[in-house]
Amino acid sequence: MTLLQRLGRRPFFIRLLHWEYWSFNQVYGWVLPVWALLALRARSFFFFAAANPTIENGGFLMESKKKIYDLMPPSFYPATLFFPAGTPMPAILSQMAQQQFAYPLMAKPDVGGQGRGVKKINHEADLVLYAKRSRFNWLLQVYVDYPLEIGVFYYRLPGEDRGRVSGIVGKELLAVTGDGKSDLLTLLQADPRHILQVEALKGDLGEGLYDVPAAGERRELVPYGNHARGAKFLDYSHLADAEFVRSIDIICRQVPGFYFGRLDVRYRSWAELSAGKHFSIIELNGAGSEPTHMYDPRHSLF
Repeated sequence: MTLLQRLGRRPFFIRLLHWEYWSFNQVYGWVLPVWALLALRARSFFFFAAANPTIENGGFLMESKKKIYDLMPPSFYPATLFFPAGTPMPAILSQMAQQQFAYPLMAKPDVGGQGRGVKKINHEADLVLYAKRSRFNWLLQVYVDYPLEIGVFYYRLPGEDRGRVSGIVGKELLAVTGDGKSDLLTLLQADPRHILQVEALKGDLGEGLYDVPAAGERRELVPYGNHARGAKFLDYSHLADAEFVRSIDIICRQVPGFYFGRLDVRYRSWAELSAGKHFSIIELNGAGSEPTHMYDPRHSLF
């Protein structure tokens, strides 16, 4: 391996040469003058919070996920339980039994973002550890095993009967395919995108990083589509045909006061999703939503 190839596998250079990994300030610093001009015109720094009047801060920051779920029809999202920080395990297990929750499950902070604190719960030992370490209010959800995930960026102007889809992001979850000889760590180090996740996965998998998958075995290592946790984002905006937009609009208009944001959706097939069937909204994000299809590696910053 040449010196240039070795440098290209160092996290610093991977981030430097791929703008999708740049910091929030580096990416969004360019638009601050535009925001300042709009704030001056509106005489409010947080004018955008009015976009979604039923969501805390318009969904820009510090909004409760549980309160957003409560706005949606229950059939739209996974069955969810809310637990304040410090809830004792007997109370957690009691609520789970009442709602007939079964493993695997997903746990995540009620207020958070970028995948922080999100964990797949495979058995009770995982749940005990998560509840013990949580210093925040958190949610426990039924795991949605649909194989595909996208983010749909939606907006509807006040007074309009129909909303629009301005972008779709497809999400390739972090996974590796075994060759029968290499352990997970070696497979991860073969892909620059995966190299950035090694340290986080050491904490999640521990000695499991040295498992050797069988030849052809696909091993999913992060069970949710978050860019900060290794998911590859692809621009699927060209798939927003009339049928798809109509279905998304019908869904979004059933969320009171929601006019601007992104739906993170797991689904079984594109045809079923376009028909409004067999989907689950993992999260609904408001005014702080990024048009994440821009992170497709084929797109430049400009």
